[in-house]
Amino acid sequence: MMPAQGAAPTREDQSAACRGDAIKLCAFAIPNERKVQACMEKKIDKLSPRCRAMFGKGRHKTGKTGR
Repeated sequence: MMPAQGAAPTREDQSAACRGDAIKLCAFAIPNERKVQACMEKKIDKLSPRCRAMFGKGRHKTGKTGR
């Protein structure tokens, strides 16, 4: 069964999409899931398009604008 279009990605979807990026960019934070997520949010511009999509529509890296 496929998730409905627009449905939130499952944990398995997120892992499949972002595992390589997490290892490449945030290996120091593994296995702490919160630290990995925080690291990936800071490096969102370096994530693969598939992984970046897991961070939700309309979410942008903070800190780059308005400074």
